[in-house]
Amino acid sequence: MGRVKHHRLAVAALAAAGFVGSPVAPVAQTQSRSTVRLNTEVVLVNVLVRDKAGHVVQGLTRNDFIVLEDSKPQTVTNFDFENLDTAPEAAAPPPAAPAAPVLATPKPGATPIEPPKQDLHDRRLIVLFFDLSSMQPEEIARAAASARDYVEHRLTPADLVAVATFSTSLQVPQDFTADRGQLQQALGGIDGTGGQGFEEGLTGDPEGTADNGDAFTPDDTEFNIFNTDRRLEALRTVSDALAGIEQKKSVIYFSSGMSQSGLDNRVQIRAVIDRAVRANVSIYAADMRGLQAIVPGGDASSASVRGVSAFNGRSTSNAFDRSAATQDTLASLAEDTGGRAFFDTNQFAGVFDRVVADTSAYYILGYSSTNPARDGKYRHIKVQLKDKADYTLEFRSGYYAPRDFAHSSRDDREQQLVDQLQSDLSATDLNVYASAGYFRLGENRFYVPVSFVVPGSEVPFARASDKDKATLDVLGVVLDERRRPVGRIRETMRLAVEGAQEVRRKNVQYQTGFELPPGRYKLKVVVRENQDGAMGSFETDLGVPDLRSDRVKVSSVVLGTQLQSGGRRDDRNPLARGGEALVPNVAHVVSRAQHLYFYYEVYDPVKGPSGVRVLTNLSFFRNGVRVYETPLIEARDLTAPDRHGAVFQLDVPASALQPGYYTCQVNVIDDAAGAFAFPRLVLYVAR
Repeated sequence: MGRVKHHRLAVAALAAAGFVGSPVAPVAQTQSRSTVRLNTEVVLVNVLVRDKAGHVVQGLTRNDFIVLEDSKPQTVTNFDFENLDTAPEAAAPPPAAPAAPVLATPKPGATPIEPPKQDLHDRRLIVLFFDLSSMQPEEIARAAASARDYVEHRLTPADLVAVATFSTSLQVPQDFTADRGQLQQALGGIDGTGGQGFEEGLTGDPEGTADNGDAFTPDDTEFNIFNTDRRLEALRTVSDALAGIEQKKSVIYFSSGMSQSGLDNRVQIRAVIDRAVRANVSIYAADMRGLQAIVPGGDASSASVRGVSAFNGRSTSNAFDRSAATQDTLASLAEDTGGRAFFDTNQFAGVFDRVVADTSAYYILGYSSTNPARDGKYRHIKVQLKDKADYTLEFRSGYYAPRDFAHSSRDDREQQLVDQLQSDLSATDLNVYASAGYFRLGENRFYVPVSFVVPGSEVPFARASDKDKATLDVLGVVLDERRRPVGRIRETMRLAVEGAQEVRRKNVQYQTGFELPPGRYKLKVVVRENQDGAMGSFETDLGVPDLRSDRVKVSSVVLGTQLQSGGRRDDRNPLARGGEALVPNVAHVVSRAQHLYFYYEVYDPVKGPSGVRVLTNLSFFRNGVRVYETPLIEARDLTAPDRHGAVFQLDVPASALQPGYYTCQVNVIDDAAGAFAFPRLVLYVAR
């Protein structure tokens, strides 16, 4: 079982241009495919009934259906049959569109706006969602062309279609309409055939937008720059906007996969699926890369592969793994919302065929659950027909129950944390972000430092005497591949500051560490602020590699912008040695006024005739071009003899880099062994 050590850091101030360290107190730093919708009271289930020949069965009544939830019978109170095959020949003027997805996400604590209920009986509602942040220009053109073909040749009077895009923000060029001309104009703006395209600045990145002189304003969005959360949040916003329409909605999501970079929050993925299910939205994911051929050594678009991996099959295997990883999230979003994912095909008309088939004729059953518990657990649904065994029913298998965030007694609070830790659909009302690393302690032992961050703007403070005070409860667990607990976190962070307004410009960062052997683990943490009871969670896969087979054994690379003096010494934690500790920068977002500290270790370097000789430096790339490089550093000694490693901590002034996104490549050469390694990380330099 892994051992765990906890320590807390100071609250890190966020100045107007990024992170600036400022100690405040001894506290934490700086299977079918239809859907189910859950309202406050009614669960809606889409059911498609087919006979032996595969034809849709019509004419059934509510008394023909039996609905079971967790094997308990439910009373069907809502019943409807949607039949788009009998839509009128001439479409009536399109009804008022539902709440537009372009509406900003409500700020924390704001009263959510209830979208108006829309009566769109016998209408097929399709949202064409183009993820411009993931696709190459030719893939965008391919997606737009397939959508234009559907609009031009296959749009029926029953269809209402909307167009949405996401690059750096969510945009809605066209709300729901049956007008072919308006849709073609919106689609033409996506690939440039419409002449004007998008409005200037809407889809540009920060370095392409106008400089209005405003300083960088830090908020929780900086933590989402390098993972999938921003795209998932866009899909959740679309689902929320469509929640006011009871009929089934189909979102066709055009992308080139969702790459998993760093620690991605699995709770966030499940939350998006839950929102889509509640809103009766099915996601149909289309991978616009089409049919791909994995070429040994890489194709003409990639650089040559170094080493022997191109000859022993490892590079090809890794390429397959990377391709599959970009499709896993899309498959989950599609299958769990009642849609379907389309991979490895160049025939994208099949996406539209599937949407039409799934929405042409179906029954809607609604019931009020007999289970009043608001525990966030998954509830299984089964739909049957009375005395009609020859028919095949297609429906979703279940839904997540709502969560109860009401105030609890002191005796119940610990159980509330445990329930959230064990729940598949944990709370996400309080934003939580994390980063982790690994450093070798022995032959089969690694120290894994983990940092969790909660934006200070989300922590409410209560006035007590001359200070503002708040508390955060933290409960976490690390599970091995057999789901056995190998590490546990339980901490109450007590914050006491002179002024709460100052804390809102800071991040509360909790730091801990585990001693683990190499392997695959699952890490989950739940955080609750105890003023209003808001809770948040973070769950991710955690990998500790076995470095014994690597020719150059390099630890993880930790980026920090603050060195904290004093504090409790931990001889096992390489980030807290020599009387000061490196505070990891979880977001990898920095200001030009800061220093960038890169910490990493190289283990077991080969000792040649002249001894150990390890060379290293940093290269910064922007848009594939190297724009900055640090001087070469040479290590002749093992500065960490207890771990048989050479320690490197490089200090780079961020002022040497212009604002924008960078890929930092760490160049490590073991001269005696004639071997090298090039780990990389990404960062964003703000003004």
